[in-house]
Order: sequence, then structure tokens, then C-alpha cells
Amino acid sequence: MVLSNSEIWAIILAAGESKRMKEPKMLLPVQGKTMIEKTITNVITSEVNNTLVVLGAFSNEIYDAISHLPVSVCINDKYVEGMLSSVQCGLCNIPGSAGAVLFVPGDQPLIEPLVINRVINAYHESGKGIAMPVYEGKRGHPLLVSGKYMEEIKGFGTNESLRSLACRHEDDVLEVIVDTPSVLKDFDTREDYLAEINKSNKI
Repeated sequence: MVLSNSEIWAIILAAGESKRMKEPKMLLPVQGKTMIEKTITNVITSEVNNTLVVLGAFSNEIYDAISHLPVSVCINDKYVEGMLSSVQCGLCNIPGSAGAVLFVPGDQPLIEPLVINRVINAYHESGKGIAMPVYEGKRGHPLLVSGKYMEEIKGFGTNESLRSLACRHEDDVLEVIVDTPSVLKDFDTREDYLAEINKSNKI
């Protein structure tokens, strides 16, 4: 059994308004599931111990799509304020004893469990407090953060982000080299989504 102080909680961020997509992108089909179901499936298949999904816009519809999955859910009433509000909402709804937190954007459904595990394993081996995948020199997601930073993130102002944490503590950052662009690929617009269908037939 994993001790509570070494547990990894995943926080999946799925509260956005999908303004550029002009429809609830979390409900778009991806490999036979909705986008959010696919993201959740990847996460719960990995070595994380617990998973929390942060909902906001379209919360009822998205909840209906994921209610059969073994995850906890919280509602971010301040989702219009942006992603940081969802990050902070998620942190307020997991145990303060969590050893580390894996932040996963809900619109990155192509990040494979093996990639998540590679980040987790490298984090454990390195002793660093922040770990993130890097593909061809570009930093991507998911971002794994030690529990020691939870209170600092909760105190961030509206002009800050998880990237601000990495900038503040650059000497505590581990870059994990991966061989898949999935860590960079999100879906902000309908064009992004359709381009991925045409390019790879993965969706």
C-alpha cells in the first residue's frame, strides 16, 4: 500500500468555456470516447493514486459523461477567471497530505499512460520538486509538482500560473525528455481538432 504522504493526486482541468471551439470540446469524440473520458482513462490507467476532475462550464453535461468513471469531481464557480482558478479549486479539494500533484489539461487526450508514468518515475528518481515532459526542446504537460508547493500555488495572484512556479524554482525543475508530441497537443479550436483527425486518424 502507498502511504498517504507519497500519494500522487491527478487534477484534470476541465472547467473552461471552450470559447474558441464554440462548443463543449470536452464532449467531442476522441478514439471512441468523449475527449474528457479519454483524458481521464489515460490518467487512471497510469500510476497515479487518485484523480480529481475540476468542472465549471457545461458541468452538468460533462459530469453525465464521466459519472461512471472512478474519479472525484469538484466544481469551480470561478471558472471564468481562467485556468489558475481551476488549479486552485482542485488543490483545495484534495488532501493536504498529498505527496505530489499531477496537473493534466482536459483537452490533451493523446497523452499516453506510459508518458505519464515516465514523468512520475523520473520525478521519484530525481529528487526534484517539479517535473514536466519536454518534446523537441518544448515543455509540455502534464506537470508534476511536489506537495510542498501546494500552499504557494494556492496563494498565486490572477496574473500567475503553474509556469510561474517553474520560473520561481527553476533549480528544482526536472525536464523529462519524451519522444511524442502528445505532451504539446491540445485542442483550442475546431480547426485544431479537425487537423488532428486528418493528420493521424487517431480521433
